[in-house]
Amino acid sequence: MTRKLRMGMIGGGTGSFIGDVHRRAAAIDGMIELVCGAFSSNEEKSKTSGKALYLPEDRCYGSFEEMILKEKELPEGVRMDFVSIVTPNHMHFPPAKLALENGFNVVCDKPMTLTLDEAIALETIIEKSGKLFALTHNYTGHPMVKQARAMVAKGDLGKIRKIQVQYLQGWLSTAVEQTGQKQASWRVDPSKSGIGGALGDIGTHAENLAEYITGLKIEELAADLGKFGEGRVLDDDGNLLLRMENGAKGTMSISQIALGEENNLAIKVYGEKGSLEWHQENPNQLITHWLEEPVKIFTPNGNNLYEEALNVSRIPAGHPEGYLEAFATIYKNFATHLMAVLNGETIDKPDYPTVKDGIRGMQFIYAAVESDKKNAAWTKIE
Repeated sequence: MTRKLRMGMIGGGTGSFIGDVHRRAAAIDGMIELVCGAFSSNEEKSKTSGKALYLPEDRCYGSFEEMILKEKELPEGVRMDFVSIVTPNHMHFPPAKLALENGFNVVCDKPMTLTLDEAIALETIIEKSGKLFALTHNYTGHPMVKQARAMVAKGDLGKIRKIQVQYLQGWLSTAVEQTGQKQASWRVDPSKSGIGGALGDIGTHAENLAEYITGLKIEELAADLGKFGEGRVLDDDGNLLLRMENGAKGTMSISQIALGEENNLAIKVYGEKGSLEWHQENPNQLITHWLEEPVKIFTPNGNNLYEEALNVSRIPAGHPEGYLEAFATIYKNFATHLMAVLNGETIDKPDYPTVKDGIRGMQFIYAAVESDKKNAAWTKIE
């Protein structure tokens, strides 16, 4: 292709944290440009947000319905190529469905949908449309996560025996949702968040990271969830036991009331021949241990990396890569795939999360909630 891909955005208006993250990440590799948006359900706010982003007035829409239908009417050389959905959970499925049914590719924030039924329906819609769909499980975009996955896949660690994964935050230690804090208020509301609180917000990241690195699915789990915040009806804490499909055992700890924690996502994977650990708050180090060798620490663009990690290491060794770059990797791999499709080419096994990862995430949430209701009974992820 001789041009950038044209992106539309739904949500992410003035004051939105995640919208700005997506816009910056999409722009990092120079493959994508923002051309239009419906940035808020409030028409005035949406158009004000678009103006602040220097978009033409006629490409700043009052609703996602208006944007999708009007963009469809534009010439092929002008209209958006895909839409990025960065709204609260309850507003993922409606615009994704409308965009796909009108011929647009979709990038969507996680968890994929409000309900499991919506997730299953979305898979059918995607298959029928023939369009691409990416889910922004951004932590899989880190070079050291790619290295970890490649090491497991190539058998460096031997058969995997044990997994420990955690995602700990403390920002909901007090009832900040009662102060009008926007990011908290929708996350504790089941009509906007779904049946999982911390489960959906951060638990799906932990689940996805464990399955992505190991290549193993969680077959069943036993979940003990907590609701510590005053008046909360959704979980804000939880501990889970995991049984993996190869017989490996796992533990998962998630919390948004762990006072003092900021964004402590971490994973350890233990095999017969070696083990590895990765910490999101220090994302540029992958620490490995071996039976008969010294500890080895891998870094982006460093020595002895597999191609999977080198391909997403953007800057010279010793320079930190982080959150935005990991997000950018999702957009880059999606954009590379979409450009190939538009050129009539094919890509073997494109590396970004898809609708199947989204369904896994929703199945994980539902199984954990069901297990907790039954006093942490073992529950299969169907």
